[in-house]
Amino acid sequence: MANTATSLSSCGAPAVHFNRSSENLAAAPPAKQKAKYKERGNVLAEDQIVQMSKQLETFKSNLEEFASKHKQEIRKNSQFRVQFQEMCSTIGVDPLASGKGFWSEMLGVGDFYYELGVQIIEVCLALKHRNGGLITLDELHHRVLKGRGKYAQDVSQDDLMRAIKKLKVMGNGFGMIPVGGSYLVQSVPAELNMDHTVVLQLAEKKGYVTVSEIKDSLKWEKERACHVLDHLLKEGLAWLDSQAAEEAQYWLPALFAELTSRDVTPEEANQMTP
Repeated sequence: MANTATSLSSCGAPAVHFNRSSENLAAAPPAKQKAKYKERGNVLAEDQIVQMSKQLETFKSNLEEFASKHKQEIRKNSQFRVQFQEMCSTIGVDPLASGKGFWSEMLGVGDFYYELGVQIIEVCLALKHRNGGLITLDELHHRVLKGRGKYAQDVSQDDLMRAIKKLKVMGNGFGMIPVGGSYLVQSVPAELNMDHTVVLQLAEKKGYVTVSEIKDSLKWEKERACHVLDHLLKEGLAWLDSQAAEEAQYWLPALFAELTSRDVTPEEANQMTP
C-alpha cells in the first residue's frame, strides 16, 4: 500500500500527499482498461441507437398520422405541400422515392409528380426549337400553370424543382443551373461546365453577352471566352448577332421571356435592341 504524509496547504488546510508506488499504477493493466472502456462505449452507443430508433419510429408514426389527416390539403395546397416535404426530409423520408408504398397510396404524390414531370417535358420539347433546351424556371412555371388550367391542382416552383430532380433518372438531359436568384432549366444533354454557367449568369440582365464583357467582367483570355461562346452556339443555346453596332452579341433565347416580362428602363431597352 502506498505511504501517505500530511502537511498544510498554501491556504492553511491539511493536505494529504500520496506516495504513488509502482504497485498502484499497475493495479489494472492498460490492455484490460482499454477493453473495459471499449466495451462500455459499445454498450452506450447501442443504447443511444436504440433510443434514437424508437424516437424515429415514433416521429414517423406521427408523420403518417398527420399525413392521413391532412392529405387533402397536402394535395391541393402547394405551400402546405412544401412544408410537408421539408418536414419529411428531416427524418430521411422521401414521399417521391417510389410510385408504390404507403406514401404514394395515401397521398397520391407519386402520381402527382409523375404527371407534373410529363407536363414539364411537354413544355420543354415545345420550346426547344426557340430556346435550344434552356428555359427559366419562372417561364416554365407560367407555361405549366397555363397548360393545366385554372381548375387544376395548384403547382409551385418547389413542385417543379422536385419533379425535375426525379426526371434526372432519365439521363443527363434534365438539370437546373443557378442564375441570379432563380434557375435555368436544362432539358437537353448538353455538356455545360462552370465556365458556361458563369457566362449564362453574366448574360442574365441584358439577355446577351459579348466577348469584351466576358473578358472585362471575368478577367478571361479571349480564347477562353470564345471557346465557351462557340460551344453555346453549337448546342443551339445561343444566337449570334454579328451585325451589332460595336461587336458581335451572343443572345440567350432562354432569357428573352424574362426580359419582356419585367419592367426595363428606356436606357436598358436601347441596350437590348440589336
